Amino acid sequence: MKVTFLGAARTVSGSCYILEHEGKRFAVDCGMHQGNAEIETRNENYQAYDAKNIDFVLVTHAHIDHSGLLPALVSRGYKNPIYCTAPTRDLLEIMLLDSGHIQEMEAEWENERAKRKGQQVVSPLYTTSDAERTIPLLATVEYGKSFEPVPGIKVRYCDAGHILGSAFIELEYYQDGKPTKIVFSGDLGRPEQLIVQDPEEVERTDYLFLESTYGSRNHKDAENSLNDLAEAIKYCHQNKGKVVIPAFAVERSQQIIYSLFLLRKQGKLPEDMPIYLDSPLAIRATEIFRKHPEFFDKETQAFINKGEHPLDLPNLHFTESREQSQAINERHESAIIISASGMANAGRIKHHLRHNLWKPNCCVVFVGWQGVGTPGRKIVNGARKVRIFGEDVAVKAKVVTINGFSGHAGQAEMLEWLETLRNTPVKIVLVHGEAEGQKVFADVIRERFGFDVHIPEYMEELELEPGKDFEPVVDMAVARPRVDWDFLLRDSDHLLEELKARITSIQERAWVDQVEARDRLLDLNRSLSEFISEL
Repeated sequence: MKVTFLGAARTVSGSCYILEHEGKRFAVDCGMHQGNAEIETRNENYQAYDAKNIDFVLVTHAHIDHSGLLPALVSRGYKNPIYCTAPTRDLLEIMLLDSGHIQEMEAEWENERAKRKGQQVVSPLYTTSDAERTIPLLATVEYGKSFEPVPGIKVRYCDAGHILGSAFIELEYYQDGKPTKIVFSGDLGRPEQLIVQDPEEVERTDYLFLESTYGSRNHKDAENSLNDLAEAIKYCHQNKGKVVIPAFAVERSQQIIYSLFLLRKQGKLPEDMPIYLDSPLAIRATEIFRKHPEFFDKETQAFINKGEHPLDLPNLHFTESREQSQAINERHESAIIISASGMANAGRIKHHLRHNLWKPNCCVVFVGWQGVGTPGRKIVNGARKVRIFGEDVAVKAKVVTINGFSGHAGQAEMLEWLETLRNTPVKIVLVHGEAEGQKVFADVIRERFGFDVHIPEYMEELELEPGKDFEPVVDMAVARPRVDWDFLLRDSDHLLEELKARITSIQERAWVDQVEARDRLLDLNRSLSEFISEL
């Protein structure tokens, strides 16, 4: 079995693995690359996907970084089945149509700018029409039931406990006459996560493609996370400010509503504080969640059976229209605003940040992963200002990061999931993580289990041959993106000013001897390295 890594290799986006075996070619996931401009150019690497020669696609779950390029495949000739669970199918219908609209709007804005500058116009990555033609290809499967998309390859979906309908995928086939098994974790959820079931266990596998988003750290527990959210709400309520929560439309928005439901039961949610779910996509996703209670965990079903639906709150308002969204910031009242996107790089959340990020009586609460290059990542990393809609906005609001709401397993939770494989020789391929964290996680896995661990590069080709060591084939010039200095230095004026001040200090003190000057320059070089590392 040959695997080509078209994404999520030393990054946390663009999940797509092309597999080739005995004349069949298929994909596990087909996600959009998200992050800085250099990473996002990978979305246009159409030739590598070779859409017309893909026999089928297996989708682990509906998040755009795992599914967002499906319409791009269809626009380039893909016409075969796309397998997924029933909730994933329903979520993909709304998410891909929304994404198609976004691609069209972004291309339109870009072309208006290009025309003014006399530059060449661009085409959208794909259109709403492409997304519409993708929906009929979605074929639903059930957890735990094996099927053969093509003869000789057996597939089974298992509950990954990440979002509604998420799965890890088991592939079984024969390699050189030997039965072989591969497991793709997709995004692995956490035990006792709100709404969804706990991840199922893996009994045995020869190869495990394991996500590593939080491979180098653990999360706070649920109680501490709820307390942190309660403190942010209390601060803004007392100071008549707004709690702005960038949240992914699917799963994270619903988890936050559920968390507010729990805080209300504890008496920690002010009854006079309105809550706005300001994302048409999140609103539609919430309705899909309500449509599939059979996928909820026992705790959630118990609340529903008692007549207490965790996605219902008396002070919760769904704001569909642009006018309703704009009115939220026109009201001089404390409020809780949940809006997409979760990384603050698109959608209505950008408007709410522009209105509230500069106000000391407000809070911005991050409850999910912030990709490299996104405004959310810059704010979390301490930027003093960020650029929103062409305007520099000061960061004066209280910034709170609560990783305990993450839908991704932390390091300890993934290690616990691996325990069932302790007595079997497994080769692990770490995907869907940032390189530094993956190195830490790989060392922990090797030390604890003795497993072989490999960290692939973008566009790497890897042959999976039982009993043989990995021999990756990779072009490093393609695999590692160039350093995007314009992006790195943006919104980091405070760090640059500090470095400039140190340089000036050295220049002004011309009387220092060469040794002292050399030592200061070495310190400056270390500071520059720390600055780049912080970015």
